[in-house]
Amino acid sequence: MNYFSTNRQVPATSFAHAVIEGLAADKGLFMPETIPALSPDFFTKLPSLSLPEIGFEIARNFVGDEITESDLSQICEEALNFEIPLNELDAQTHILELFHGPTLAFKDVGARFMSRIMSHLLKNETKKVIVLAATSGDTGSAVAQGFYQVPGVEVVVLYPSGKVSQVQEAQFCTLGKNITALEVTGTFDDCQRLVKTAFADTALREKLYLTSANSINIARLLPQSFYYFYAYQQFAKKYKGPFVFSIPSGNYGNLTAGLFAWKMGLPIHHFVAASNANDTVPVYLETAHYTAKPSVSTLSSAMDVGDPSNFARMREIFGDSWETMKQRITGFRFSDAETRKAIEEVYKTYNYLIDPHGAVGYLALKKYQKEVENVPGVVLATAHPVKFSESVTEVTGQQPPVPESLAVLLDKPKKSIPLPDDYQLFKEFLLSKNS
Repeated sequence: MNYFSTNRQVPATSFAHAVIEGLAADKGLFMPETIPALSPDFFTKLPSLSLPEIGFEIARNFVGDEITESDLSQICEEALNFEIPLNELDAQTHILELFHGPTLAFKDVGARFMSRIMSHLLKNETKKVIVLAATSGDTGSAVAQGFYQVPGVEVVVLYPSGKVSQVQEAQFCTLGKNITALEVTGTFDDCQRLVKTAFADTALREKLYLTSANSINIARLLPQSFYYFYAYQQFAKKYKGPFVFSIPSGNYGNLTAGLFAWKMGLPIHHFVAASNANDTVPVYLETAHYTAKPSVSTLSSAMDVGDPSNFARMREIFGDSWETMKQRITGFRFSDAETRKAIEEVYKTYNYLIDPHGAVGYLALKKYQKEVENVPGVVLATAHPVKFSESVTEVTGQQPPVPESLAVLLDKPKKSIPLPDDYQLFKEFLLSKNS
């Protein structure tokens, strides 16, 4: 399987090269030349497969012979060693709980898989590798935890100062060792721009071995498709017929991974792109015009992205056809006030605590069912409510339980380095890591 850049200014390359490079030299995102349809035999076996087995069966189609099947199987077993349960609120409303990993967020799936893939591919590399990750919240903690104390790898996490929750900050600003947190004066988009500029800086990359850990990286994106199959496996045990996925969306990696699953043959009827005030993609779906804009701060902070990187991959999947994309995806936007009401509604109706991102997904599902088509739906719950405890408690009066894995981090001192939104200063910092 070869991988091409969405900007098409560099030659196609191998899976290993795409993973290690992260972002293509022309600033494009790597895409597989084909998204293979999975065999009928796979779907026959699907009801009995474990999550790691599902991951292995899918990943082998994208990795080819670049990683042995035994090594790939072991990677999947290690990375996917926690449950992803489908919680039924009612017959029309289901919550896929993606927050049972070590950092209580969906990005554990991608980050743990990617870190082990990358470690395997770099096992004979003698030069220090620097992993760059811009985060609006959960990516930082998932990547930091995934690579913590991995030999030969330095992780640099950039995050917008004051724009991530205390819990999220604690999960990547308390580790130290090979993890460095840069607290950037600006927005997530500013952090992402610094990372992209570094990858495009030829002179810098001649001196440093840089790679990415956002959903920019194909090895972070690919495993996110696994849990769509796992959700379907659980859903299909009770229900037959069409169903939709409602996906809280920021950088659109989760939705793009769902599209991969659909292209591989998973019978997903429709996708609902659930957005907060950062509604670039819903506006595109309504108007056929894509206009990147500065992100604005919201209650669902991990979705505060005004120019989502993975939209380039979405365009590739649909052949840059607005009409075709609109047939498969419906987008909705919601305010913070609506999000708070949804958190309250879910608690009062179902006695279920949901975080602000999941609440946006819930709102989008209900709106789709009311205005478009009343079919059962699955909401991706991307974070444990404790990660946004202040908001959840304020609305419901209920304090989400604090898992022990998180409690120990909250007592540790914060370790971060302030950084202005200045590429030259960022570059100087990176060069200092090589001294």
